[in-house]
Amino acid sequence: MKSTARRQSYGVKGAPYAFLVPATVLFALFFALPIGYAIWLSFHKVKVSGLGLGSGARKEVWAGLENYTDALTDSELVNGTLRVLGYGCIVVPVMLGLALLFALMLDSEKVRLAPFTRLAIFLPYAIPGVVAALLWGFLYLPDVSPFYFVLDRLGLPQPDLLDGGPLYLALSNIAVWGGTGFNMIVIYTSLQSIPAEVYEAAKLDGATPSQIALRIKIPMVAPSLVLTFFFSIIATIQVFNEPTTLKPLTNSVSTTWSPLMKVYRDAFGEGDIYGAAAQAVIIAFATLLLSFGFLRAANRRQKQEAAR
Repeated sequence: MKSTARRQSYGVKGAPYAFLVPATVLFALFFALPIGYAIWLSFHKVKVSGLGLGSGARKEVWAGLENYTDALTDSELVNGTLRVLGYGCIVVPVMLGLALLFALMLDSEKVRLAPFTRLAIFLPYAIPGVVAALLWGFLYLPDVSPFYFVLDRLGLPQPDLLDGGPLYLALSNIAVWGGTGFNMIVIYTSLQSIPAEVYEAAKLDGATPSQIALRIKIPMVAPSLVLTFFFSIIATIQVFNEPTTLKPLTNSVSTTWSPLMKVYRDAFGEGDIYGAAAQAVIIAFATLLLSFGFLRAANRRQKQEAAR
């Protein structure tokens, strides 16, 4: 009896670990292992002997920090990072501002057709990024775009959105169009969780709808704003689909327009998987460091406000 009870006790205690095994295996195979392999590649390089012909002419050798040094001093990677920073300065504030505005509008008591409006705003997020970039790319082309046809009929100037400075606006528009709906849903869900008694007390004190939005709703959804800002920063650093899809339509988008585009070109275009691995590790580390710093600053501010 005691042995049976012990086996049952061990079985109950071990059940949670058994449920964790599939997730742990998948995490190790498709996340931890590729990251570890990329880090291992980043510390190696190919050494070519003679003309590089014959067996043993090309050997994988230890490179130390050489790939990292080359990546950090690569002007193309630095310029791509600066371009992404400029792109992010447009995308993040505009997208989050619109998401907050739409969420506040949908949370208003006077709004009509709220379910349809909510679905219409969220729907662009359901469209794959490549499809969205292709859609907007053809709308940007003067020869096929209906917008340029209307501007031509009205005798108005027809700006080239795929060249120079307007290219940043064109790329940012695609990201804002596709990402606003997701962020709006996150903020709107947080607004729906605010107790109705809070609004009723504010109305009894004579607060107007705008005052309720500015002094009650926005401060209470601050954690959701922090979360959406965090996701937006990561998505901005990892921008790849939009410029890659628009590249065949314009000469203004190079193969190294963004850091991830340069990693892709070096790895699969030039065959330098070791240098590309080092660049990928640097981008991942920078993303992790930026995310950790931002979340720590946000948590510190919340603790200070709670202490008040």
